[in-house]
Amino acid sequence: MYKKILVPVSFDDDRNIEDALSIAKRLGDEGSLIVLLHVMEFLPSYAINYIPEGFNDEAKLAITGSLSELAVGLSNATVEVVEGHSGRTILDWADENAVDCIVIASHRPGMQDYFLGSTAAQVVRHAKCAVHVVR
Repeated sequence: MYKKILVPVSFDDDRNIEDALSIAKRLGDEGSLIVLLHVMEFLPSYAINYIPEGFNDEAKLAITGSLSELAVGLSNATVEVVEGHSGRTILDWADENAVDCIVIASHRPGMQDYFLGSTAAQVVRHAKCAVHVVR
């Protein structure tokens, strides 16, 4: 059905990434590419002085390893780790890389989500491709 499927991964405890990966696998055709993407949020400027040198590089390597472990059961899967604001970066990455479906796990919305909005809600509202939300 879809040729390039993006699965954003946040590593939050309350999100079911296994279900998202299973759905992505079912939504793809033979030879479809599934991309597991993690967005590393920018550190606030006041915190940068307290972070050890090389922290971002080490964190990126660790996250890439964790994503690779999640991708083990998927044929034709790749992993990407980028920096930015999660919602906007997911949308930009999808546009720049011709993604035709985003499968995103979402948590149960809390009161703060009704005022500020969640990453999944932002992706659903602004994506130019199909979006499948997993709860």
